[in-house]
Amino acid sequence: MQPTPDPIPDPSPRRPAARGHVLVVDDDPTVAEVVTGYLTGAGYEVARASNGPAALEQYAARRPDLAVLDLMLPGMDGFEVCRRMRAQGPVPVIMLTARGDEDDRILGLETGADDYVTKPFSPRELVLRVDSVLRRARAAATPPGRPALLEGAGLVLDPAARSATFAGRALALTLREFDLLAFLLRHPGRVFTREELMRGVWGWDFGDLSTVTVHVRRLRGKVEADPARPELIRTVWGVGYRLDLPPDGPADPTVPVAPTAPTDSGSGAPA
Repeated sequence: MQPTPDPIPDPSPRRPAARGHVLVVDDDPTVAEVVTGYLTGAGYEVARASNGPAALEQYAARRPDLAVLDLMLPGMDGFEVCRRMRAQGPVPVIMLTARGDEDDRILGLETGADDYVTKPFSPRELVLRVDSVLRRARAAATPPGRPALLEGAGLVLDPAARSATFAGRALALTLREFDLLAFLLRHPGRVFTREELMRGVWGWDFGDLSTVTVHVRRLRGKVEADPARPELIRTVWGVGYRLDLPPDGPADPTVPVAPTAPTDSGSGAPA
């Protein structure tokens, strides 16, 4: 009997599966090349676009797992590109821009951005942020089971359905606003620093702490009777934030309350 020949080895190297598909949109070829190189080196598959229409074409052809989107694009800015992407379905977005004004951060977050990175930036840090945003987005999309509802002060959050209501009306929350409110509802009465919220909600050990401040402000605008005099998401001045749940349901906005610490000033400090 002739011996069975050994199988001929495949000379072509087998590439490991990509960690995800990322769309990089930037009209600066140097920035786009550097970002693409670092993401590719980290194991991501990357597509590139240099303007808004091209980005939307790439998005329609193959929806990415995440988009790194420059704000200052020719013709159609990053805000509009983000809006149009979000209109077709949820996709994590990291805004990449040279503009660091708070108004731009707020508008970027309102249009559905999950993170905001200001140029100049560290490419390694951007990769870590991509890792973090994707990890949390995937965990939110595929919960391990049907978690219990989170309730208090007229708020009802369904973590599995990613839906929220306040006093019976639906709340339009971004991904991070939902995560922040859910985190606070799981720990009522406990004070958290902005660093602790950044780790617990965003999963970051670094980054611009004003991101937390902006999200708190946006969330207050949706759940407080008077966002300038918050009764639910309180500021503990010099420390951070605390969610207070009234024992008998939501606070009555007609009842006078004692003055609280100043609200967010935009300086980045807790407010």
